[in-house]
Amino acid sequence: MATLLAFHAHPDDEVLLTGGTLARAAAEGHRVIVVVATDGVMKSVAEGGTTRMNELRAATAELGVARVEHLGYADSGHGKDLYPDPPDRMRFVRASTEEAAARLAAILREEQVDLLLSYDPNGGYGHRDHVKVHEVGKRAAELAGVPRVLQATVPRDAAVRLVRLIHLLRIPLRYDERELAKAYSPGKAITHRIDVRRYAGQKQRALAAHHSQISGGGRGAAIARVLVRLPAPVFGLLLGREWYVEAKTGQSRAG
Repeated sequence: MATLLAFHAHPDDEVLLTGGTLARAAAEGHRVIVVVATDGVMKSVAEGGTTRMNELRAATAELGVARVEHLGYADSGHGKDLYPDPPDRMRFVRASTEEAAARLAAILREEQVDLLLSYDPNGGYGHRDHVKVHEVGKRAAELAGVPRVLQATVPRDAAVRLVRLIHLLRIPLRYDERELAKAYSPGKAITHRIDVRRYAGQKQRALAAHHSQISGGGRGAAIARVLVRLPAPVFGLLLGREWYVEAKTGQSRAG
């Protein structure tokens, strides 16, 4: 049995990009860990934690995840403006890559992780925190000597089809298809296509656990509300495959 660690930018990313893979790995007896760089919160956090971290724990429980950790950074936001850090912690994008990688590497070593799931160099759709996850994940794998790294992504042609379907369903989405030409990964780069339709129900329930995101007013909230209401087989048709690019590591495990 192996130990798999999925490194994500924000709570709910773990479901959308890797939820089926995590559920499948856990069902097959592997130890599954999720680490998020940020708690998804832009402001200071009150004592006792955040709603989004509590939702993350509920979502990952649906997927069979054994451990959840937060690296301690604040959400950097998405848009042209990068706001000042909140008083209690630094925004992830401002963190030293070496420092953040050292934090992640400590968990990788402690758990003797065999496989790290991270993001592709584009950070998927280009969110600054997602790009940083790629950079930090790559360096942490080097520091800890993780033997295998898979970068979660979506083939660009599949992303284009999904956006067109969303528009046909009249779900509001402010997204220029031309942006997808520079986002995610080209189909020829994909090394792993994982069928997770069997775990669609778990993935859908995990997504539903992120109540604050589903009920919010963000551009992804309307899509999420539709997804959690779909019959599980239909949800599986839409989100029943997950894609990865295997990164070259050339590493042996560090002592």
